[in-house]
Order: sequence, then structure tokens, then C-alpha cells
Amino acid sequence: MQALCLTAYTLTSALGTGLAPHLDALRSKRSGIVRKLWETLEQPMCIGEVAGVDELPVRADLQRYDCRNNRLAQLGLEQDGFADAARAAIARYGVERIGVFMGTSTSGILSSEVAYRHRDAVTGQLSAGHYYRETHNAYSVADFVRSYLHIEGPATVVSTACSSSAKVFATAQRMIQLGLIDAAVVGGVDSLCLTTLYGFSSLQLVSPNPCKPFDAQRDGISAGEGAAFVLLERVAEPHAGAILLSGIGESSDAYHMSSPHPQGLGARMAMAAALASAGLQPQDIDYINLHGTATPSNDSAEDAAVTALFGCATPCSSTKGYTGHTLGAAGGVEAVICALALREGLLPGGVGTETLDPQLRCNYRFDTQQQPLLHVLSNSFGFGGSNCSLVFSRVTA
Repeated sequence: MQALCLTAYTLTSALGTGLAPHLDALRSKRSGIVRKLWETLEQPMCIGEVAGVDELPVRADLQRYDCRNNRLAQLGLEQDGFADAARAAIARYGVERIGVFMGTSTSGILSSEVAYRHRDAVTGQLSAGHYYRETHNAYSVADFVRSYLHIEGPATVVSTACSSSAKVFATAQRMIQLGLIDAAVVGGVDSLCLTTLYGFSSLQLVSPNPCKPFDAQRDGISAGEGAAFVLLERVAEPHAGAILLSGIGESSDAYHMSSPHPQGLGARMAMAAALASAGLQPQDIDYINLHGTATPSNDSAEDAAVTALFGCATPCSSTKGYTGHTLGAAGGVEAVICALALREGLLPGGVGTETLDPQLRCNYRFDTQQQPLLHVLSNSFGFGGSNCSLVFSRVTA
């Protein structure tokens, strides 16, 4: 496939706003997951919440879009000079030659939850100030981002559960390779809401403690929220040190509505396709960022897929112990973490995991270490078997 350059990228999560606190957290193994009450929860839950979102209303000219999800998107866009980098790309290519492709799972559904809670007691009507299209609607976040940056190219939202903001990289790559656009703003934004917290609790997938990916005693996810943005461009001669999107693999095993195939067949297909599109062999991958949700069945299936394709030597870890599971934003969040790992020569160790499950065979790393990396792979696997694996590479010369 035609590789694309990550010319700008940024990340906001429970660890902080921008790249610097995320790099610090990876080096110090600091988790952003805390136990707390949130909204109308009756019992505290372990969540990865981004601080200060409620105090940051969206820009005045975009007030109809005002909801937690778009506030989080705006906060993310203004980190690490990303909005300025996007505007510079607009100046190079024109407003119609840049696409916006975002992933989310619940979008601004919290705004509808709040509106329903305060509905008219007699008529049941929601308040006149609740704008479904600009907030709750799945397309809201892409519409907000393109409006915020004044982009007029194609825009869409992918909502395939936890693979959502990994799959947008594939969408952008195809659009650029076809010549329909010259660059793309991609990523994911997902914010905490009661639908997520109660929904995953009803499936008995939420841990009462901070999550423990691949641990012998793992017992569920810790929900988180985040905003990740990447500017993808076709660069004829990328400079040494540049980070490239070099491989993409997608699959759909459709094994079960919420459980992965026990042997991880769909996951293995996605990883193999990503390697093939990058022109790489399994031994070329220096690190795997696992999907690693900390549920018993998911981690077991991913381990089976990884070891079947890579063997037991390739270093790997899950970074959801740092951020929580950011759901529709997870693919984008972990893509940026991979870019950081390549840029800094950093092999992330997992946090929260204490004792590796003896039935799992992958080379799971507990400690973060400095190590030059050339190619890394990031896994994102969603409900219903919607799988996506991405390969990122560092240019050496």
C-alpha cells in the first residue's frame, strides 16, 4: 500500500492533555484510572476521566454542537499545535482537498441522557435547547471537527465499536491513494456516558478495580474517554525520524455479537493483512500494542492470535491500564501511543498487570524500557468481530 506520513498528532486522555503527560506516564508507569462517582452513578466506578471538560464550552459560533464529546474534541484539537498544523495543510491543499474521518461509539449521547432526565414532566418533551443532530448524532463529531477547522472535504464517522478509530486510518488511506483528497484529519473521540457505564456493567464486563490486562486475575474493563487526532499526508521524501502509516489490515469474523472467536481467527487475519500491506514479516515487528481489554475471553483470544502469527518472542503490552478502555477512540489513542513509542524509542510496559496469566504465551512486558523501534503494530478489535490492525514505521534515512 501507499504509506502515509503522520505529519502531526496529539492525544488527550485521563493521563492529561497533549503528548507530554502521556510520555511521562508511559515512562513512570502512571495510570489515569481512578475510582469515583460520576454523574448519577449510585456506586463509585473505576474510570479514566479527562479533567476539566465540563468547564470548556465549545467555541461561540458552534454552540449548537455543545456537548461533552465535542468539548473533548475541541480540547484535543488545541493540543500540541495540531489545529495550526491542520490549518497549514488547508493552506497547502485547499479546504476541499482534506478529509475528516473520525471514530466514535456513543458520540454525544450524554447530552440526550441529560435532556431526558430533565424532560417536561407532563408532555415528555425534551428541552428546546437540545440539538440531537449536532450532539447525539454519530456524525456530530466529524461535523464539529470539520466546522471547527473550516474543512470542506469529505467527512464521515466510523462506528464499529472498539475498532472505530483504527478503521478511519484505512478510510483515509484509500481516499488519498485514489486521489480524491491530499490529506486527512483522522482519529477518535469518545466521552464517558451512562449508556456506556451501565451497558458494560450489565454485560458483566466492568472490573470493580482498575483493569489488569493479561493478568491471571483480570476481571473486566475500566471505561475511559479520550480524543486522538492525526494529520495524514502523502510525502514524497519523508525526513529521517518521520513516522509512517505503513500497513493496514481489516477483517470481520462475525463470530458473536460481543465475544471474539476463541482462537482469534479474525484478529489473526487482520494482523496478517496489515503485515502483507506493509511488505513485512512477523519478525520485523518490534512491538505490538495489544487490544488488551482485560476481559478473560478477549485477552485469551488475542493471545492465541498473536502467538499463532508471531510466536512467543515479540514484545507486547496493553496500554489500556493507563487510559482505560476509550472504546470508539481506542484505535486512535493507541495509534498515537505507537507513534510516540517510535519517536522516542520507547517500549511501553503494561500498568495494572501484576501476574501474567500462565495460560497466555505472549511476551507481555511489564516494564517500560528505552529501545529503538522501527516497526510497531497496533490492534483494535470491536464487538461483532470488526477487527483492524495498523502498522506504523519510523524512517531511518
